[in-house]
Amino acid sequence: MALLSHSLQTREGYGNQPRIARWNLARLAEALLPLLDGDKDTAIQQAAEALDRFGARFETAYTEGLRRKLGLLQAQPEDMSLAQGLLERMAQNGADFTLTFRRLCEAATSPDADAGVRSLFTDPTAYDGWAEQWRRRLAGDGPVTTQGRMSVMRAANPAVIPRNHLVEEAISAVNKSDFAPFESLLAVLARPYDDLPSTFAQYADPPRPEQVVRQTFCGT
Repeated sequence: MALLSHSLQTREGYGNQPRIARWNLARLAEALLPLLDGDKDTAIQQAAEALDRFGARFETAYTEGLRRKLGLLQAQPEDMSLAQGLLERMAQNGADFTLTFRRLCEAATSPDADAGVRSLFTDPTAYDGWAEQWRRRLAGDGPVTTQGRMSVMRAANPAVIPRNHLVEEAISAVNKSDFAPFESLLAVLARPYDDLPSTFAQYADPPRPEQVVRQTFCGT
């Protein structure tokens, strides 16, 4: 019995995560069926009803998360469209996800900080058009200080993440009995929302072309 069909192709892709999360929940539900009800058909129905609620709950959490990342503190109907507009421009212009949102924290306080975000886009004007919409939306977001908004955004936008190339480098070093890269990476990731000192700045940078990891494995 399967509550949800699934293809393993591109399983780990970012855009696939909502579908994969539901698939994982379905597998968990299958394992728990004997505990839900002694009658198999009733247990399946209960599990299916619970899974059907996942989509709406995910969308709510996803939307709220994007609002925090963009510094939108009061919900408005157009917020998801605004967020998707940025994500589309980022994808079209190769803008790094983590750096874009982190630098938006500063841009939310002043347009003078836009340069740091623009530099991530192959066509900086793609950001400019979106930024105009974003600032109009921020202006109508009710009473909030710029520092207060930036604090909310910084708590939702890490300065550093465990990028694949850094993890690969640490694993390769450990395989040679060199634990220094692993320990340095672990120290940085222990405080992912803090600004990095200059000596650790490389941990925030995206990989250079020769550092891009083309294949990863579950558990890496």
